[in-house]
Amino acid sequence: MENSFLVEQKPFMSLLASMQPICTKRTALDATSYILMQVGYKELVLKSTDLEISLQASYLLDGTSSSATPYSCMVSGKRIFDLVKELEGTITCNLVDQQLVLKAGGVTLSLNIKDAQEFPPFPECIENLMRLDGTVLLDMLSKVAFLIPQNNANPALNGLYLEVSEKQMKMTTTDGHCLAQVSTSMYTLDEPKKWLLPRRAVFEVKKLLEGSGSSHLFLGLCGNQLVFSGDSFNFFTKLLADPFPQYTPILNKQGFRPATVDRAHFIKTLRRSVCLLSGQFIATQFGFHRDELSVSMDNKEVGQLTEKLALDAFEGDSIDIRFYAPYVLSGLQAFSDDKLSFYLHNGSKPIIFESTHEDRQVTYLVMPVSPTTAQL
Repeated sequence: MENSFLVEQKPFMSLLASMQPICTKRTALDATSYILMQVGYKELVLKSTDLEISLQASYLLDGTSSSATPYSCMVSGKRIFDLVKELEGTITCNLVDQQLVLKAGGVTLSLNIKDAQEFPPFPECIENLMRLDGTVLLDMLSKVAFLIPQNNANPALNGLYLEVSEKQMKMTTTDGHCLAQVSTSMYTLDEPKKWLLPRRAVFEVKKLLEGSGSSHLFLGLCGNQLVFSGDSFNFFTKLLADPFPQYTPILNKQGFRPATVDRAHFIKTLRRSVCLLSGQFIATQFGFHRDELSVSMDNKEVGQLTEKLALDAFEGDSIDIRFYAPYVLSGLQAFSDDKLSFYLHNGSKPIIFESTHEDRQVTYLVMPVSPTTAQL
């Protein structure tokens, strides 16, 4: 029996592209390299899983599609993506004699398929917890995701710590040297929840949000997995079981003194300092004085830097402190203020940058470079 349906190349390829990081990851099961296609009268559902993260995406079929009865099959995720990428316009898909036949213009291609029963168990039964604004979530993820290490010796650092309480939603990341945090009072839960999301899942959610244009989505649970559900997708991720570091004490600003500096000038100074590093781990010296910030760095193999910047609202004794400039620079991408607000205590305590706009607060902490520096 022949079953057929029509898809447009660009949106169909976009869905297949979103599944490539999943179906191309090597696992112990050959079936994870396949995409499960479930064809209904009005909707095509695609599913992909590598047993750690899973993605379900849907494509609405128009009235010209003529699938007689619903059916499912497995098709190689990479092969169908590579082929669809080379087609154009409307694609007619037919299931004929255990093959998926693709026709577009004068091109006819066929792919061998497998029985849908071979596909690994897929997460079902989502319990939605809250509705989120897609733009807000993407902005929050962007302010902290950059700091997640890829293969830190401490597994708990290779993820994003998501906390939702009755007062706020908070995201925290750290690499042991720096800490980034963003919070908002827009989203709360009567029963507090805490999850540690793997780095890979965080960046896949970011890509989905950037590509889908979903104005809203839901955060939910499916057994022991966290779920992000948009207009046309459900993204599932297992969670890291390792305990995230107790970061609250290091963010305590008791005894710290505030100050502000021009963000654009400060960033340019840091970039010049980075240029002189030549790949070496050399600390830059920062002197915080009343009305003035002095910056100096000496790389005997490359050259030297000496600069002075205006410093506002800093009172009390001067503080000399050493930082690795790339650590400071990387976190300032999360700030848009013309003036950077930060807090200092002494030469052995961290510098803490803060920014608050309406319902969102961003914090970035950097430990100083010294023989006695403690990691988070």
